[in-house]
Amino acid sequence: MLFDSHAHLDDEKFDIDRETVIESLKCEGLSYVVNIGADMESSRKSVELAKKYDFIYAAVGVHPHEAAQMTDADLEELEELSKYDKVVAIGEIGLDYHYDDTDEEAQKLWFKKQLELSKKLNLPFIVHDRDAHADTLEIIKEVGYYNGVMHCFSGSAEMARQVTDLGMYVSLAGTVTFKNAPKAQAVASSVPLDKLLIETDCPYLTPEPFRGKRNNPANVKYTAMKISELRGMSYEELTKITLENAKKFYNI
Repeated sequence: MLFDSHAHLDDEKFDIDRETVIESLKCEGLSYVVNIGADMESSRKSVELAKKYDFIYAAVGVHPHEAAQMTDADLEELEELSKYDKVVAIGEIGLDYHYDDTDEEAQKLWFKKQLELSKKLNLPFIVHDRDAHADTLEIIKEVGYYNGVMHCFSGSAEMARQVTDLGMYVSLAGTVTFKNAPKAQAVASSVPLDKLLIETDCPYLTPEPFRGKRNNPANVKYTAMKISELRGMSYEELTKITLENAKKFYNI
């Protein structure tokens, strides 16, 4: 009973065999997948996947790398897309200061506007935060809406406590299985169980033992295995808890 809370099955890396991959997932124990928008095109494709497959749900939003190109018309379209009943969140949205050519002000502007849309629609939001922890939390607090998840969480255990103290969720991906990931493993060991989600972020961040290959939602089980090992609990208990957490968060 697995719930991949963050996937990109619309990505071009799945163009050669998308249908085959998706049709195999139920045999792999996947109960639910949320496919996440990263720009306007992928948001539309996420909705189409949700319409086609009963166990796939959609999130719509614009990633910070694409934020500088956003318009008010895009924001209106996101609101229109959100009217479909299997659109369960706004995302992924946020801030990414990793690259030198980042337009930080544009990212902040559209992160805030998409957060406000999430609040207006009473939908959860999915945050992409890379090298921008302080500004990310500041904008969330400014909007004053905390029905969100920090996806593929890359902060410290202390930051995770700040996030969960706000009532938000923390989602962990395949990086927690890497040998050189003490920070992610510290978070996995300490985050409150009722605020924990698991994800693949496929086709990226493939867990061990398949690191370097294309990721897919079936591999979320390896993240679950590692977290259950770190916490000294059974795999079955961990997957049941994260399934119920994701259903609650996404209101499924």
